[in-house]
Amino acid sequence: MEIKLTLNGKPLTAEIDADTLLIDFVRAHGCYSVKRGCETANCGLCTVLLDSTPVLSCSVLAARAAGHHVQTLEGLQEEAEDFVGFIADEGAEQCGFCNPGFVMNTVALLRENPDPTDDEIRAYLAGNLCRCSGYEGQLRGIRAYLDSRKGEA
Repeated sequence: MEIKLTLNGKPLTAEIDADTLLIDFVRAHGCYSVKRGCETANCGLCTVLLDSTPVLSCSVLAARAAGHHVQTLEGLQEEAEDFVGFIADEGAEQCGFCNPGFVMNTVALLRENPDPTDDEIRAYLAGNLCRCSGYEGQLRGIRAYLDSRKGEA
């Protein structure tokens, strides 16, 4: 079947099998930041933005993305670069495997709520599995980024 969608701002037409998962589709098109983790929609490693909403691409058929906008970390480098350094400075990137999922969800969070509380940050990022840092580093990094923005204003 043929699908048409926009991937990271570029129109794309592709031929797919009806059972192709979105994770396999985006990876086949060079978006290697989208990682295969649990394959049960529990870890957040495969998070992409579908029309600006975070979705777990391991549980979405590529055909469902037809006619929509899909963004991966490859398409959000500029938007993410402001805060990823703050997360790294807090030691939250120990192995880095979970980082793309955290970044994707942080982008979505900050678009929806530019000044979240710590509890709102925790709630929004709760679907991301990190086995190295215990999540506090990510929270501290995001909070440091938000505090730095307040200082610039």
